[in-house]
Amino acid sequence: MRIGVPQEIKTHEYRVGINPTGVKQLVSAGHAVTVQAGAGISSGFSDETFKAAGAQIGSDAAKVWNESDMVIKVKEPLPAEFGYFREDLVLYTYLHLAAFPELTAELLKSKVTGVAYETITDNNGALPLLRPMSEIAGRMASQVGAASLERSGGGKGLLLGGIPGTRRAQVVILGGGIVGTAAARIAIGLGARVTVLDINADRMHYLEDVFGNAIETLYSNPDTLHESCRKADMVVGAVLVPGAAAPKLVTREHLRSMEDGSVVVDVAVDQGGCIETCRATTHDAPTFVEEGIVHYCVANMPGAVPQTSTIALTNATIPHAIAIANHGVAAAAKANVHLARGINTLAGATVCKPVADAHGLEYTPLDGAL
Repeated sequence: MRIGVPQEIKTHEYRVGINPTGVKQLVSAGHAVTVQAGAGISSGFSDETFKAAGAQIGSDAAKVWNESDMVIKVKEPLPAEFGYFREDLVLYTYLHLAAFPELTAELLKSKVTGVAYETITDNNGALPLLRPMSEIAGRMASQVGAASLERSGGGKGLLLGGIPGTRRAQVVILGGGIVGTAAARIAIGLGARVTVLDINADRMHYLEDVFGNAIETLYSNPDTLHESCRKADMVVGAVLVPGAAAPKLVTREHLRSMEDGSVVVDVAVDQGGCIETCRATTHDAPTFVEEGIVHYCVANMPGAVPQTSTIALTNATIPHAIAIANHGVAAAAKANVHLARGINTLAGATVCKPVADAHGLEYTPLDGAL
């Protein structure tokens, strides 16, 4: 199979879809890989390292897209890339289609096979291709939130961990999954007082086993959510519904109850966000202020640490990339139910029910589409 890796064009997206080690694995399996010139430089991978791994270097995006059977990316395609879509193309990347009706429509119109990292599962029902970026985004959430609390960042001028004789910041994390756990780990390490809200009792038991008295867990309901937000200096939105739009948990009313200069970090922004006032921002201008609250809503947070992110992403995505390249999408999906769940669009049909529900589209079960 011919596999292409274009340069990411999202603002300040420095990651690349695969590292040289992943290229070497694909080439060893008998496939041809073309990487766009300069695509890996910001992640610390030169064209020479890709060539040494067996890749060809493509002069521009058009060559990479048009001469590939499968394109491996990091982020969802932007409108400037829609013109490359065609019926025989397999697109393997984060898609987050529930948040992008225009992209969904374009994939369906052009009959692209869209395989989304974020809906591929494993034997435990987890999302292994989402996990590494979730861990990075969660850890970054506490870091960027701490910086946003500084006066120079627009915040109230509060040091997350305080010092003796002063109060520590109260960090409230909505969701105790991968993102929430990672955010809690860093916030605790920085000395904050941390509360995690969740509806999964087993997960709350796990968090208290891991963090002990350094964390408080609360069952999430309208009362605990409102009271926790009211007391919070920083709220981290870390809620995920696989493949679907994130639920709007934090309302404008909640924000009005918080002190001016407090911070919200919405890690769920690439699925539409779990904070009502959220709108996607970029690393160029990562924050805005609404209702007196500093909002950090960057939709590609791990793009700020591209070397770590690209290595971690390749480790997670390469097994399925090899399976698709070796056998084709249909055979690979029939052999692996977890990979099959990653297929969101196929032959003009929406084969991922949460995406269909998000946009009011007809849902076609994958077996029927295959």
